[in-house]
Amino acid sequence: MLAIEINRLIKQYKNGVKALDNVNLKVNEGEIFSLLGPNGAGKSSLINILTTYYNPTSGNVTILGKDLSKNSTWIRTQIACVAQRISIDEHLSLMENMLFQSKLYKVNPEIAKKRIDSLINNFELSKYLKYPTASYSGGIKRRLDIAMNMISMPKILFLDEPTIGMDVNSRKAMWKMLLKIRNEYKTTIFLTTHYLEEAEQLSDSICIMKNGKVLTQGTSKKLKNYINPNMIRITFPSIEQAKKCKYTIDKIGLTKFTNIQDNSILTNVINRRTAFTSINKWLLEQNIEFDSIEIIEPSLEDVFLTLTSSKESEEEEWK
Repeated sequence: MLAIEINRLIKQYKNGVKALDNVNLKVNEGEIFSLLGPNGAGKSSLINILTTYYNPTSGNVTILGKDLSKNSTWIRTQIACVAQRISIDEHLSLMENMLFQSKLYKVNPEIAKKRIDSLINNFELSKYLKYPTASYSGGIKRRLDIAMNMISMPKILFLDEPTIGMDVNSRKAMWKMLLKIRNEYKTTIFLTTHYLEEAEQLSDSICIMKNGKVLTQGTSKKLKNYINPNMIRITFPSIEQAKKCKYTIDKIGLTKFTNIQDNSILTNVINRRTAFTSINKWLLEQNIEFDSIEIIEPSLEDVFLTLTSSKESEEEEWK
């Protein structure tokens, strides 16, 4: 069964900006779904519509089998949304925050106690019970924030940039928690993130948007098939040298597509072995200083940059 189905969704604001342009999406029940896109892609507008904060201009949205426009009150009881801004009350203890949330959602006190105990245990929060919430790190506050929103046992949990600003260890702990939510509570997770590694590690399905349009949707493996697997990376001593060489390589026609990543050029070629030899020979003949040249397999980051950087991605909706 589908948790979310979106058909030809449009959101146009009064100032004329079209934030969403004929968006079509499907999210399966019980999966982690990641929504990716550069700033201005329409991610926030989409989440605001799905969580009933905004009304769409046109199109149809079905959540858990119900029409969003006709059943928004019921849908609110089935979902939870954790925004970028942490919503815990630092004047209350961990337990008081959890109890307040259970009363807010009108959860039966006996059921609430069992759920709170389970959530504190599963999210490894018990050792923080004796400390004031104001003293918690950002990662622990975020963990508590999500645990609080799980007290109502939502069918769908919306998370907007849940690991932003976290260190590596806190981010890994959050990943572990999100997998628990999916596996143990069977909750569908709708996630936005700018961390492509996060999306690749966690997601059952990934969608990439740009300028209010869906460019592609599918598993990480499927998305990687959208770009030519014949890829070469050339690494230079500095990003300035990489940019200078990219301009020249684009003009001589050795590659189909080039993109800058840090101090490297990522190139898409027709035949990687032939291109590898030709580009390597050309670099040496031109006395161009470079650190390495290698044949690589495309990553999710390569797909993202290729799709969101190409002119075609602005005009074509990938199927």
